[in-house]
Amino acid sequence: MSNSQPAPDKKWRIDQAFNTHKATLSFEFFPPKDDAGYEQLFHAIEELRPLSPDYVSVTYRPGGSSRDKTLQLVSRIQNKLSIRAMAHLTCVGHSREEIGEFLDRLWANGIANVLALRGDPPAGEHFTPHENGFHYASELAPFVRARHDFCVAVAGYPEGHPQCLNRTRDLEMLKLKVDQGASLVITQLFFDNDDFYHWRDAARKMGITVPIIAGIMPILSATQIKRMVMMCGAKIPHPLLVKLESLENDAAAVRAAGMEHTLHQCQDLLKNGVDGLHFYTLNKSTATAEIGRELDLKK
Repeated sequence: MSNSQPAPDKKWRIDQAFNTHKATLSFEFFPPKDDAGYEQLFHAIEELRPLSPDYVSVTYRPGGSSRDKTLQLVSRIQNKLSIRAMAHLTCVGHSREEIGEFLDRLWANGIANVLALRGDPPAGEHFTPHENGFHYASELAPFVRARHDFCVAVAGYPEGHPQCLNRTRDLEMLKLKVDQGASLVITQLFFDNDDFYHWRDAARKMGITVPIIAGIMPILSATQIKRMVMMCGAKIPHPLLVKLESLENDAAAVRAAGMEHTLHQCQDLLKNGVDGLHFYTLNKSTATAEIGRELDLKK
């Protein structure tokens, strides 16, 4: 893994991390709701810091206070902790003016990386764009790129976007986002590497040449992982699901089996030339740190 530590007063673009033949390493966090949550988050960051991540990302929810938390968190991580940071940004509920103002604040705080997403509507509602906003990430990405010299990342879906009825069309939409200025793709979490490889091959054949980063979520409990796949539309391979369900009454055994699967998944991805691993941490560090040490990712 790359171990560059640029000066904190510089604009740190993530696409500058892809200048070696080694896979990048990154983590996703979310803004906590309370002081206890922040204490847990920064403990996690410190435990993961020895792995020398190339960058970390911070999720985003529409609304003034949530938006401010994302800004404050990416600023603190990059400017105080000297770890390159990326802010998520969605189309949900915002006008172009509001999004532009948020981008200006990011740039003023030294943040040069944005993950441009359409975003999910509130539970039980259909997505409705702001009357002066954006319908899709393919519209948001060029706006972000033009506002300042941002490095723009976009999302990819190895098993297809939950709302897309055709996987070829889904890849065409990804190609459009890249053509509109995206510098890298970070995938939704997945558990079957064959799905990722087939999708990556199809993306390359379609002319998508930017780095494609694999989204990884360590499996720690059967209940947790079932809930996550229902939310994001991923699937659990049948042999893994059967194994987890057979151990469901033994939390330690489920965790051991899940961690074994995640470790083997990462080893296989690295062996097959993945551009990077992006861990969905849920603001916890133990599992990801264990996997990182086992893979010796700090090197």
